[in-house]
Amino acid sequence: MSQDDGGATVIDPGTQQSENNLQQPSEAQLAFLQARQRRKIAELEDKIETLESGRTSKERQTNYYLTQGRGIRRIVALYDSIEDLISENDRRYDEDFNDEEVATFESVFRPRFFTRVLTLICLCSQERLQTGYDIMTRNLPWIVKQSSNMEHDEYVCMLKMLRQGADGARGDDTAKLKTLVADWVNRDLNPNPLVDSDDKHHRGFINDACGKLLCPAELDWNNPATKAGIRDRSEGYTVTELSFPSFLYEKYTANLDNLEAGLFKGQILVQGYKAVFTSPSSAKDIDGDGDGADVIENNRRARRAGWGLKVKKHVRFALSSITSWRTIDGDFDYVQFWRSIVDFFERPPGREARRRVNKLLEWWNRKVFGRSHRQNLSDAVRSNMSVNALARQRAAIDDASFDSN
Repeated sequence: MSQDDGGATVIDPGTQQSENNLQQPSEAQLAFLQARQRRKIAELEDKIETLESGRTSKERQTNYYLTQGRGIRRIVALYDSIEDLISENDRRYDEDFNDEEVATFESVFRPRFFTRVLTLICLCSQERLQTGYDIMTRNLPWIVKQSSNMEHDEYVCMLKMLRQGADGARGDDTAKLKTLVADWVNRDLNPNPLVDSDDKHHRGFINDACGKLLCPAELDWNNPATKAGIRDRSEGYTVTELSFPSFLYEKYTANLDNLEAGLFKGQILVQGYKAVFTSPSSAKDIDGDGDGADVIENNRRARRAGWGLKVKKHVRFALSSITSWRTIDGDFDYVQFWRSIVDFFERPPGREARRRVNKLLEWWNRKVFGRSHRQNLSDAVRSNMSVNALARQRAAIDDASFDSN
């Protein structure tokens, strides 16, 4: 570059060419830049794929926990939290809890009756929690190993998902029975007016049909004084969890001289169990008397009839006038009611009481899963059935073919 005499700038052609070469990348540089961009794009695509894969895996895991949790309120514990069940089991390991310590503790406070009663209540509560933990780990065997391999945050998240699944299932069951119970009451008792399947405000003791089923077994709903006393919550007519509702009894009537007779055989109770544990349509078929042969003896599903303890509470809730789930309905405590039912089945006072409980559970198995008439088939009838008849025919054809050859 130079300047002429007139002051104008003169550009040297050689210098201009060199500057252009510096401004424009060579083919090798272009190839390098393109390869670098492709690598960056590939890295970003891998990151996106990893994020999407992780999100999908997390969603899949969350759905798994929610699904697994749905059975907890049905077969493990209706009210006790998962955390309490695990804490009780951990406590036993930490403190090496045993019967000798219990006996020593009771002997120290034996003169103080009130303290001793509190101790026994505490022990019963601990046993109930431990029983719930044992049932949970039997039905969810993966939970112990999974918990030991998790970080604390992951563990807390897992328990949260299980709890959400459990509470969600309870809400679904409650909503399902709200409509079904109204239909069953209308069909069974034919009240006038009929129970509204969508409105719970007109259920409970203000409704004659629902009141009959909710009435304490020791009282007579047909007596006008009983109706008035319960509705006014008068002394002697207070409805608490210490009274079994009439819907628990066969034909909704209790024998005051033998309150165990017919208990937990109410028709609407069986319908509620079948609607929750089998299907709503199966609740229509309850004609069997429950005294036939066990159709699936020794079958794992058959043993689950005892899991219907929670349905007794759900049916009562569906008959009541409260519109949202809660543990207290007036003077009635659902938690204590549930525990009384659990104790009836799991803590019978003696051998004969245990035998009657087992007989009742067998009745439920047959009532829910049906009856079998296989034992009534004679050998002659069996031999003429198509499977056996076909086997004979095929053998005869083969024998005839062999003889002809």
